[in-house]
Amino acid sequence: MKQALISPNEEPIKYISGWTQDDPPQPIYTVILNSCRVAEVMDQTFEVAPPLFWVECANDVKADKWYYDTENQTIDIIPLPPTQPSSLSGDTNIPPENNIDVNQTIS
Repeated sequence: MKQALISPNEEPIKYISGWTQDDPPQPIYTVILNSCRVAEVMDQTFEVAPPLFWVECANDVKADKWYYDTENQTIDIIPLPPTQPSSLSGDTNIPPENNIDVNQTIS
């Protein structure tokens, strides 16, 4: 088992859960309630300043691709976004302000 460093003082995790009917389609973001960022995954812990803390996790957990559920005290994977629909105008690019790495937290 590995150890996950949890950062509870950041905004809850958001991910793209769908797309609008606009042309071009725009992402729809969903907030995962009671979520904290998995900031780092290590074999061994080191001392950290509060409010950061360590929890045991599975070996396949990756930082910023999983989150810590504070209510259930579990580590879960951040859902992958659904496939972006084609645009009627042929423009399938997400506007730059929305072109984010969905596996990272959004402030």
